[in-house]
Amino acid sequence: MRPKGKRIAITTGVVGIILAFLAVLVALDVRETSQRTSPAQADDPRIFRADSRVLQEGPEDAPIFVEFLDFECEACGALYPLVEEVRQSYAGQITFVTRYFPLPGHANSRPAAHAAEAAARQGAFEAMYQRLFETQATWGESQEDKSDLFRSYAVDLGLDMARYDRDVASDAVAARVEADYQDAVSLGLTGTPSLFLDGERLQPESIAEFVDAFEAAVAG
Repeated sequence: MRPKGKRIAITTGVVGIILAFLAVLVALDVRETSQRTSPAQADDPRIFRADSRVLQEGPEDAPIFVEFLDFECEACGALYPLVEEVRQSYAGQITFVTRYFPLPGHANSRPAAHAAEAAARQGAFEAMYQRLFETQATWGESQEDKSDLFRSYAVDLGLDMARYDRDVASDAVAARVEADYQDAVSLGLTGTPSLFLDGERLQPESIAEFVDAFEAAVAG
């Protein structure tokens, strides 16, 4: 059983992002009707595949949290600090999975996803994921191609740049990102973030409800 102090640390540690989290709630609420027209079963392989990018591994039988995200999405950026808090608190208890869902309206969402996938192929997915969200305010909503900026992040992370350059422009990386995108579309998802916990849609109406869902999942 998790110590009660852990849960308190989560709920008090995110007070500063409550206003930002409201953007996530609005985004989820706007999409609620359209998304429910294409319900998924709890074991639907389109939610979590064997090759999905695992942000943080839990035990073999751990509950699985899946986020279909767009690195340029402001609501995803608002949710990011909360996910980081929850990841820290539930380390070793829940598996956290990221799926790429670059939305057509964002000029740099797909280049960012390609950068993350190229980094993943050198074991640096988590580091690139964090860098993209932590710098989102500097490049998000730009109509200019920010691929060179993303490449500079790869340099900072110490990646093999010859390999990064090959991978980020490769058909394999493009296909990998597109496969996630097509899973999202086939599930009826229309925006980001789209969340699943153990195969069930997660549409919290408050931070407390978000945390309670994880509490219930680990409690079985």
